[in-house]
Amino acid sequence: MSQLEIETFLVEDRLEALKELIAPCRVVDAESCTEESWVELLKETNPRILVAGWKTKPLPANTRTEIAPALDYVCYMPGSVRKLVPRELIEQGLLVTNWSSSISRTVAECALLLSLACMRRVAYWSHQMHDQGGWKNGTTVTQSLFDRRIGIHGFGAVAKALLPLLRPFTDKISTYTEGVPEEVFEAYGVRQEKDLEKLFSENDVVIEAEALTPEREKIVGEKLLGLIPKGGSFVNVARGALVDEEALLAIAERGDIQVGLDVYTIEPLPEDHAFRGCRNIVLLPHLGGPSTDRRRDAADHSLENLRLFQNNQPVTEPITLDVYDRST
Repeated sequence: MSQLEIETFLVEDRLEALKELIAPCRVVDAESCTEESWVELLKETNPRILVAGWKTKPLPANTRTEIAPALDYVCYMPGSVRKLVPRELIEQGLLVTNWSSSISRTVAECALLLSLACMRRVAYWSHQMHDQGGWKNGTTVTQSLFDRRIGIHGFGAVAKALLPLLRPFTDKISTYTEGVPEEVFEAYGVRQEKDLEKLFSENDVVIEAEALTPEREKIVGEKLLGLIPKGGSFVNVARGALVDEEALLAIAERGDIQVGLDVYTIEPLPEDHAFRGCRNIVLLPHLGGPSTDRRRDAADHSLENLRLFQNNQPVTEPITLDVYDRST
């Protein structure tokens, strides 16, 4: 891992706990490695366990056959493993975990933040107050999240973590996703909409929390966005590619709805992107989760999985081929 990753994930006594848990071990600053020296290091050490971060160089597809045949487990502390681990290695039986649901509550917190910011038109008023000398007047319209109808597209870990954050505001919460048994929605006390058209047309705030798959690319287009009641809001904390961003910009510029975004099809968001400057859009630079101070949650999840692995017990939330294929 990089030194910064160590300092933000493995805070307090976590680094020492990690070293003790996987001793003997070697700590390598990932930023000091080239791809060539990384391969040489793997050959030299032939590790059984690799604890990795964002800066770790990719593993070659022949890692377990020619480079480091002892490698059994990659414990990746951040999120998507696709840039680090080729699919072939998982097919060969390499165990891989990531931060998984340990960060769900912070992403859910970001969704709540953006929902509140949209209802209060924070993007507009921040601009007015900072740059235009603006102030409210007798015609200013404000909105609250209390007693609003809220729809969540998707019902994974983030959506489930969002429910207890929303319930102090409203009990009018519904969701839509495919392939989830009815009893799951009943267990969480959430109404299941029959289709996306109902989800978008019958809620004041729609929160995008669905997993991105090839068939869901741009699934949220002009038709669905146009169904959100005027004055409502659309929030995306999932993946930018789920949304037709041109259609989203057009409807935001008309002022029909407020928009809150933490994710984009192209990241970083280009400096000249039309989203920038639209006062009906609240923009965040993909910092939904985990916040820097809560990276420790991901570290705790990793430490627990390492304990399980070292005790020959099943780890929690491993990256299966199905999970890998649904990852971005």
